[in-house]
Amino acid sequence: MVTVDDPSRFDGKTYGIVLAGHYDEPDSYITKRPRGMSDWLITYTISGEGFMRTPDGEAACRPGDVALLKPGTPHQYGTAEGSRWQFVWAHFTPRLLETGMLPDTGLLHLHIEGDNESKRIFRAFERVISDSIERSAYWEELCENALREILLLLAQSLNKRTDPRVREALHFLSMRMKESFRLDELAKTVGLSPSRLSHLFKEHTGLTVVETLNRMRVQQAALLLTHTERTALEASFDVGFHNYNHFANQFRKVFGMSPSAYQKNKEQAAARTRPPGYGP
Repeated sequence: MVTVDDPSRFDGKTYGIVLAGHYDEPDSYITKRPRGMSDWLITYTISGEGFMRTPDGEAACRPGDVALLKPGTPHQYGTAEGSRWQFVWAHFTPRLLETGMLPDTGLLHLHIEGDNESKRIFRAFERVISDSIERSAYWEELCENALREILLLLAQSLNKRTDPRVREALHFLSMRMKESFRLDELAKTVGLSPSRLSHLFKEHTGLTVVETLNRMRVQQAALLLTHTERTALEASFDVGFHNYNHFANQFRKVFGMSPSAYQKNKEQAAARTRPPGYGP
C-alpha cells in the first residue's frame, strides 16, 4: 500500500489537537509526503522494523525507537523490506513542543534504552490514542499532557549521560523506597552482578546504592516536614526508616541539622513571609 498525503490532511485546525493510532503493517506499507506536513509526527516502534527517509538521510525504526518529524520536512516512511512494522503514532500541533526542549532538526531519531522509560512512553501513547478516539470531556487536555510527557522523556533521555541500567536502579529505589531489599535483588532486576552494579552505580552517581537510598528517604522526609503536620518521628517511618536515631544521623549528613531544627527553621521562614492576616 502506497499513500501520498497532502499535509493539510493533518492540520490541527481540521483534526483537533491530535490524531493518533496503532498500526501493524506489512512491507507493502509506505507513506510519501514530498512537501512535509503542517504539524509534528511522532512514532514509537513496538516490533518489527520500519524506516524514515528525509533529505538528510534514512533512519531504521526498530523496537524501542522514537522518530519525531518536524513540520515542513519532506519525508517517506514505511515498513522495511521483509518485515512487519508495529508502531504507535501521533500527529500534534507545533505549539505543544516548547522551544529548545529538543534539537531543531527535520528528523529526530532516538533509541530509548531504559525499560522504565520505554514503558512510560508506550503507556503515554496508549493514553493519547484512547483519549483521542473516545473524545470525552477534556480529551484534548489529556492528550496534551500525555504527549508532553513523551516529549519530556525524550528530552530527559537526550540530556542524560547516566548508564540506562543505573537509571533503572534509581527507578527501582524510588518505587521501593519504603521497603527492605537486597543488593542482589536490585542487581538481578537491572541485569548486572551485585559487584558490577555497585561499581557502575558509584561511578555514575558518586554515591553507593545505600547512600542514594538514604538520601532519597531523607529528602522526602524533609518535604513532609515542610509541607505537612507530620512529626519528625512520623516522617521517618513514612519514608522507610525503622530507627529514629539512624534517620536523624542521615538527615544531619544531608541538611547539616536535626530534623526538628530543620522543621522549626522552615516554620519560622514561612511565618516571616506570610502576609498580614494570613491565618494563624
